[in-house]
Amino acid sequence: MRRPRLRVPKLRRPRLPRTRAGQRRLVQAVMAGCVLALLPSTWMYVVTGDRLRTTADVPRTEVAVVFGAGLWDGEPSPYLANRLDAAAKLYRAGRVEVVLVTGDNSRKDYDEPDAMRTYLTKHGVPDARIVSDYAGFDTWDSCVRAKKIFGVDRAVLISQGFHIRRAVALCEAAGVTSYGVGVDAKHDVTWYYGGAREVLAAGKAALDAVFEPDPRFLGAKEPGVSRALADAR
Repeated sequence: MRRPRLRVPKLRRPRLPRTRAGQRRLVQAVMAGCVLALLPSTWMYVVTGDRLRTTADVPRTEVAVVFGAGLWDGEPSPYLANRLDAAAKLYRAGRVEVVLVTGDNSRKDYDEPDAMRTYLTKHGVPDARIVSDYAGFDTWDSCVRAKKIFGVDRAVLISQGFHIRRAVALCEAAGVTSYGVGVDAKHDVTWYYGGAREVLAAGKAALDAVFEPDPRFLGAKEPGVSRALADAR
């Protein structure tokens, strides 16, 4: 007996409008979609237009905030190490007095803030001048917690160039007057991935700035930054 032949339905190609009016509406819809997709990125560029600096010309500020960027075998990833190097350079130059390290410590075997602290102390930043935020699960959470939990009103933010505009825009939205230092990074696969990811992340950032959601974990206020500043004086 012959096996019955299975009929595979043919995929139909989407039909393009045949009339000029239909084609015009299609083009207008595509253009509108592109404009909407680019609005969050445009917002970030407008907000941060005059807020980006280098380690050489950033204004003297009491607090620097370093955002986590992953660990490799318990040590800061190369991208995170570059951020920490910039923070240590600013401290040694007397441009900042305290470094707030903010990152993920959602499980016992992964602790970004402690790894960042250890790295900084090895590079000349006293332990007493480092404050750890263990619930910086994303950029918005870190910015809100810097303001509401640690009482930071003004800060220098340190991250890679592809991320720094979003960090500054979100911290400004959270009430932290910010300057951003975008550190150099090798243009490898991670760099290109980070740049592409920012296009999508810009949309979430815009929503965070508008709706101001609470961080995943807020908790009680902590005096770490004020104590470190008092120690510096």
